[in-house]
Amino acid sequence: MKKTLVYLFLGLSAFVLVACSTKNNDPYHLRIAYSPSLCQAPLHIAVEKGFFEAEGIKPENIQLDASHAQEAVGTNQVDLGFGLVSKFLQPVENGLPVKFIAGIHNGCIKILSLKKSGITSIADLKGKRIGVPALSDAATLIAKRALLSEGISVDEKNPEVEFVVYSRNDLPQALQKGLIDVIALNDPVATIAEEQLDLAVILDTSKTHPFDEEYCCVVFITSKLASERPEIAAAATRAILKASAWVQEHPEEAAKIQLDKKYVSGDLAFNTKLLKSYNYHPSIQGGGITPLN
Repeated sequence: MKKTLVYLFLGLSAFVLVACSTKNNDPYHLRIAYSPSLCQAPLHIAVEKGFFEAEGIKPENIQLDASHAQEAVGTNQVDLGFGLVSKFLQPVENGLPVKFIAGIHNGCIKILSLKKSGITSIADLKGKRIGVPALSDAATLIAKRALLSEGISVDEKNPEVEFVVYSRNDLPQALQKGLIDVIALNDPVATIAEEQLDLAVILDTSKTHPFDEEYCCVVFITSKLASERPEIAAAATRAILKASAWVQEHPEEAAKIQLDKKYVSGDLAFNTKLLKSYNYHPSIQGGGITPLN
């Protein structure tokens, strides 16, 4: 785990963000993987506000389900993308050819319970059923880290909790029906469920230590792009850092652009509220995860 975490962010310091130019005057065609996820606002804004073009890059949006991003990298369908860092730990250790160039924001994953359940902390989860979108989902991995920190086993041979898989949108209903004891999932479904069902927040990665000090989502590039065109990698990094800082300063305008350009669905006020909660403070350093001992 620790070895993977060290390797995972080697890409963050691999590019010095100094002025550099492409090898010719033609814009570089960059294939960008994106999904209809609100927190991917910096990718969307970098395209729509011309931050990529300003760096000599012609962006091509390629919409993918977030679960297929790693497959797209492996089959050379994309050059750059955005993802929950926890989902990449095992693939990177297994040889996924990516480097991470910037941490973008924290937040966007929650563990929730019914208030009447009396479950108010991670320590209360021993022996409980935890509803998750997938066993490899980032929310599942966050839950496992939190459980381990409380000394609760998640070992498959001797588990002290049960992970139960439901579709993302069905998790709140399964919680209401008592089929599971808590749910672990990411926004916007998490916050919608929290507000509509008046759920208790057991863990919020934007507020709960040590998750509040970590980047939840990061930008990756393929190892091929990093090795063959490092100047493009640096240029793309600058564009995304600028876009992320812009989202932090203009969350409502960013939310409106996402809705107008149909990157995401939802309500302007609600989406703006979520963007404000994500703490977009982009950096090429400080993006590592605090390893558990």
